[in-house]
Amino acid sequence: MLVLSRYKDESIHIGEDVVITVVDVRGDRVRLGIQAPSDISVHRKEVYDAILKERDGLDTDEPPGKQQAKKGLPLVVGSAVPFGLGGGVFSE
Repeated sequence: MLVLSRYKDESIHIGEDVVITVVDVRGDRVRLGIQAPSDISVHRKEVYDAILKERDGLDTDEPPGKQQAKKGLPLVVGSAVPFGLGGGVFSE
């Protein structure tokens, strides 16, 4: 895992098409803005896990590779969810 430090209004580029910007920092909360092409799905981890569980009927408490292997499914890779926070610009 690559770990980077960024201040407010600083960005990280992933490839040529994805930009993640620190929008705000309040205490231990970080608001991120994510610019990505519309063909790239961006979800918070808990939303992504729910999508996988609904789609594949998988138990999200097990490691993904083990879940897919049990059902004979390919491993899903490529989530654009940094550190489990992703999902566009959001506030919680």
